[in-house]
Amino acid sequence: MNTDPLPATPQAPRPKPSRRPVSLGLALLGAALLLGGALALSMSGPGDTIAPGIRVGGTDLGGLNQGDALKKLLAARSDSPQIAVSAGSANWTVAATQLGWSLDTQAELNAAVQAGNGRTLIQKMQTLIGQPPAQELPPVQKVDAAQARAALATLTASQNTAARDATVVFDKTRYAVKPGAAGVQVQFDAAVQNFVQHPELRALTLGVTKSEPRYTTAAMQALIDQGNALVRPLSVKLGEGGPAFTLTALQVADLYWVRQTGLETDPDALATKVKQISAAVDQPAQNARYALKGNALIKVAEKSGVISDPAQTQKLLAQAVLDPKISAIVLTPKVSEPTLKLADLPDASKLALIASGRSTYYHSSLARRTNVANAAAKINGAVVAPGDDFSFLGTLGGISPENGFVTGLIISAGRTVDGLGGGVCQVSTTTFRALYQAGLPVVERNQHAYRVGYYEPQVGFEAAVYDPGKDLKMKNDTGGPILVKTINDNARSTLTVQVWGLPQTRTVSVSPATILSHTAHPAAKYEPSTDLPKGAVKQVDWAADGYNLYITRTIKDRGVVRIDKTSTSYKPWQAVYQIGE
Repeated sequence: MNTDPLPATPQAPRPKPSRRPVSLGLALLGAALLLGGALALSMSGPGDTIAPGIRVGGTDLGGLNQGDALKKLLAARSDSPQIAVSAGSANWTVAATQLGWSLDTQAELNAAVQAGNGRTLIQKMQTLIGQPPAQELPPVQKVDAAQARAALATLTASQNTAARDATVVFDKTRYAVKPGAAGVQVQFDAAVQNFVQHPELRALTLGVTKSEPRYTTAAMQALIDQGNALVRPLSVKLGEGGPAFTLTALQVADLYWVRQTGLETDPDALATKVKQISAAVDQPAQNARYALKGNALIKVAEKSGVISDPAQTQKLLAQAVLDPKISAIVLTPKVSEPTLKLADLPDASKLALIASGRSTYYHSSLARRTNVANAAAKINGAVVAPGDDFSFLGTLGGISPENGFVTGLIISAGRTVDGLGGGVCQVSTTTFRALYQAGLPVVERNQHAYRVGYYEPQVGFEAAVYDPGKDLKMKNDTGGPILVKTINDNARSTLTVQVWGLPQTRTVSVSPATILSHTAHPAAKYEPSTDLPKGAVKQVDWAADGYNLYITRTIKDRGVVRIDKTSTSYKPWQAVYQIGE
């Protein structure tokens, strides 16, 4: 057997291994790693660091934690934007922050973090290889509605006005209208709501509503025309052929009001005018009286008269004032009978001087002296029946130009001012002293507001009168008629009032004033005046200290003693100077 080995079969050469499979594996391995990292990032929760490439309002926050990102945002903030606000014709420019506008940085940071967390796998892979996608986030704006509303309310407050009614004025001779005006109210609720919804707005337009006045200028014109038609003279007569009194157009205008609701009479002015008319047209009865014949008193018989009825005068005057067709009123005269007749007068030789009062009026002006003389003459010879009241104003016949009185200084509305009848109180004070010293009961007595130098040194022993409203009244309780006699000595500036009547058994003594308290006058007041030359100074009121005091009167009659007290409270009075400007 052949044992030799078989010859070997020749083999083909082995090829070299290729590198491509190795490169693909590496690439796949790298991709797997990136994908794993991206998956790991996507599976992990939100982090504190903001992803690269994210900007908010132009500020790059990429790679910063929220604390650093907040600092960077705040540092990058510019000044507050300006908001143009308009309401009607009014315009303002204000910082947006004043209107409650602000940037919500926390919301911006949250949005930046969310943007990073919300990236796709591809974007995250790009971030990992240093090519992050750029993301620009807008700033987050917000508006506090309450702050915006409060700021706009303050800003527009001066624009809000209430409707102003047209009113009536009297310009010395005629009635006229003072125009009214519509009210304006700025409305900003809608603008605030719009601003809250759109905080990027840089202009706000506010609504404006108008309200018409209740009484417009046009509506008042008809009343003005009616009121002016009533401004005319008005004649008042007592009977067809009796005495007359003519009211001037301005005096008539003073008797009614032109109001927004219509025309109406002025009750107080009417009452005053009725008294003036009565003083002018009445011819009252004259009581029996005494008159001087030489140095002797003789009796003068009583005399009937005619007077008006105040109630009728008031009624007819009120009707005529509001009826432009009426130009004259005729009053029905009433017979006035005397209350003291010749037979009631005791013989003049039986009259005795019961008491007298005295005062001085040194340094009085000519006007004041005129009124003192006129008032003294008016009451001279007055006779008061037993049991009747003596009325100073009633005896005087009223303080009016028609009764002979002129303008002088009076106390009115807290000031010493020019007024009709200044100086009449010199006579009322002196008359009060005489009647008080005679023991007559006081029915009405009024004091002056402050301590008047003319009535010194008998402080508190005085009586003020004012027509209408303040009278001096005292009751005749002597048991017989009394005669009031005045003695005025203008050259010596002295006035004496005497009370004559049947001899009395009573004696009367009046004490000096008892001062309860004393208040110093305030410092002088200086007022600018356009009536004086520039720099000129004129004193128009005089200082006087305040006092609380009383005087007492002791009346003794047939063993009976009666004491009464008259109290006075004087205000501290301020000197006033006017300075020309």
